[in-house]
Amino acid sequence: MSESEQTVAGESGGSEQTVPGEWVKSERQVERERVRRSHGRRSASIATGSTIVFIVLVVWIVTNSPGWPRVQKTFFDSDEFVKALPDVLTGFLLNIKIFLIAEVLILVVGLLVALARGIRKPAFFPVRALATLYTDVFRGVPTVLVIYLIGFGLPALRLQGIPSDLATLGIIALTLSYGAYVAEVFRSGIESIHPSQVAAARSLGLSHVKTMRFVVLPQATRRVVPPLLNDFVSLQKDTALVATIGPLEALRQAQVHAASTFNYTPYLAAALLFILLTIPMARLTDHLAARTRRRRGA
Repeated sequence: MSESEQTVAGESGGSEQTVPGEWVKSERQVERERVRRSHGRRSASIATGSTIVFIVLVVWIVTNSPGWPRVQKTFFDSDEFVKALPDVLTGFLLNIKIFLIAEVLILVVGLLVALARGIRKPAFFPVRALATLYTDVFRGVPTVLVIYLIGFGLPALRLQGIPSDLATLGIIALTLSYGAYVAEVFRSGIESIHPSQVAAARSLGLSHVKTMRFVVLPQATRRVVPPLLNDFVSLQKDTALVATIGPLEALRQAQVHAASTFNYTPYLAAALLFILLTIPMARLTDHLAARTRRRRGA
């Protein structure tokens, strides 16, 4: 029998059939794969066991501490959790709305600023300078201060057309703050494209705009997806900062309940809702980053 034939034992009579043209794994390869699977199962078992032991140890230490009864009553009151959850959940829907709207605006602002910083023609120096100033300022100012300045400063100007809705002002503030970070992510992705790509596109007669649109940006966007998702995980959490100017989102609803009962369990309800949303996004980010590394052969 040749090496290119696969031997298949028949279910009846012990007869053998050969399928020509199919690759057959060697005994050494089969054994190597068996050992690899066995090692993977053993590693998973050890990791699971150590995790369970660690969690049990932490729970035992916490629940046997002297102040645990008071902490349990203040932060883990099931009755207060049930009472506050509907209002906190309603506020959390506003967090999601703010996040979804701000995410789109941030992508647009970040991409435009990154492209503006990449313009090298002398006539566009003011545009490049303004883009640089924007990223420097809004990356240097804490997000909560930007929310205060936009939330209280814009309405104080009393200009016609300035929105008065607090959630809208929060979206504007988050867009300005995170747009600076995302602009730098896009810029790093654009600059990571080898200059030969641009030179090849220009040699084919493509203009600068078409080169960026059809050659550079598609490659740069694929490279910056994981860091962009990391920024959006942070953005989802920072939507809670909008509570500082008054919208009844999840954190503000939790504050209202905590102020009336002097019990902090509603904050736990808000935290769990944020965790349920951010953990899947974080795992998706890890998955995309690992896939990118595999594609590059790392």
